[in-house]
Amino acid sequence: MDFKDSDAEATYRAAARDWLDANIAEHDACHYDDDMTKAKAWQARKAAGGYACITWPKEWGGGGGTPIESVIFGQEEARHAVDGSYFTIGLGMCVPTVMAYADDATKRRFVGPAVRGDEIWSQLFSEPAGGSDVAAIRTRAVRDGDDWVINGQKVWTSGAHYSDYGIVLVRTNPDVPKHQGLTMFWLDLKAPGIEIRPIHQMSGGSSFNEVWFEDVRISDAQRLGPVDGGWKVALFTLMNERLAIGTSGGVGPEDILAFAAQVNGADGPLLKDAAFRQTLADWWVQSEGLRNTRMRTITALSKGQVPGPESSIGKIVAANQLQAIGNTAVEASDQYGIISDPALTPLKGAFHAATMWAPGLRIAGGTDEILKNIIAERVLGLPGEIRVDKDQAFRDLPVGA
Repeated sequence: MDFKDSDAEATYRAAARDWLDANIAEHDACHYDDDMTKAKAWQARKAAGGYACITWPKEWGGGGGTPIESVIFGQEEARHAVDGSYFTIGLGMCVPTVMAYADDATKRRFVGPAVRGDEIWSQLFSEPAGGSDVAAIRTRAVRDGDDWVINGQKVWTSGAHYSDYGIVLVRTNPDVPKHQGLTMFWLDLKAPGIEIRPIHQMSGGSSFNEVWFEDVRISDAQRLGPVDGGWKVALFTLMNERLAIGTSGGVGPEDILAFAAQVNGADGPLLKDAAFRQTLADWWVQSEGLRNTRMRTITALSKGQVPGPESSIGKIVAANQLQAIGNTAVEASDQYGIISDPALTPLKGAFHAATMWAPGLRIAGGTDEILKNIIAERVLGLPGEIRVDKDQAFRDLPVGA
C-alpha cells in the first residue's frame, strides 16, 4: 500500500480543497427553504464545477476524471458539513445501471438531470417474502403488446417518497429457476398505480418505504437488459451498492473515548474500567484495519486497478462496530440514556442515532450473513452453499422459500 499522494494526486487535492473552501462559503451564505433544496443547490454547484460524478464521461455530465480523483474529492468534501445523501442511491447505484444497460436516448434524458441533482432516483429490490434473497422476488410483470403490466409490493425502499424515478427488479418468467426469470426496468415513481407508504422508524424518521404496484403499465422501451436477464443487471447494481455503503460513517472509537472521559461507570470513571478499555482497544484495532483496507482500495484505484470484494469486509466490521459503540454509550449514560434530544445529549445525539440506525445498516446492501458468504466464497475460496432450489422452477417453490 502507498499512503502518500503522487505529485499529480497532490496537485488535484490542492485544487479540490481550494474549490471547496471557496464554494462552501458561497453555498452557506445563501438561504434555502429546506434541506433538500440546499442539497440540490450543492449538487448543481458541484456539477457546474466538474466535481459531480467525477469518473463519469463529460459527455454525460460527469467530470471525466479517474477513480482516485473521485476518492480524493470525497475525502476533502467530507471535511465540510454538506449533505449528499439524497443522491447516494441514484448516482451510486441506479443511474450507473441506466448508463450500462439503457439506450442512448434514455441516457441523454436522465443522466444529466441526475448529475445536476434535478431528479432523484431510488432502487426497488427488497420484498416482504424475499428477505435477503433478491432472487426470490414475486412482484410480477406480464407482457401486453409493447408494454408490461406490473403488480406486487416492494419494501424498505430508501427515499422512494421523495424520488422521481427508480429501477425495479420484477419476475417475468416463473417457469424457470428463480435467478433466470427476472427483468429490470426503470420507471416513473409518479406513474398511475404506484402507491408509496413511508415506514415510521424508531428514530422518529421515515426514510424507508413500502411501494405498491397495481396494474402499473410501462413500455418495453424502459427495460434495462434482456428479458429474463435481470439477475446479471441486478448484480451490477448490487456491487455498486456495496461500494457505496462500505463504510458506516457516524461515531467511532475516538468519539466514545472522549465520552468515556466525562462519565462514570459502576466503579468510577468509565475510562478507568478495565473491561471498557479492552473493548475500546478492540474497536481501535478494527478501525485501523478498516482504514488500511480502504487504503488498499485507494492504492488499487491509484494504479488503475479494480478493487476486489473487500468492501464486504468493510461493511460488516463498520456496521457492527457502529451499533456496539452506540449501544455502549447509551447504556453507560444510565437513566439519562433514554434522552435522545440532540440539544441535551453528547455529540448532538450521535450515539442514539447510531443505536437506532446501525441495525438497518447491517441489513442494507446485503445482510451480515450474505456478506460473510461472499467473503467465504470469493475471498477465501471456500465451497459455495448447497442450494436445493437451483434447478427448480420458481412457481414450484413453496411460498417463503
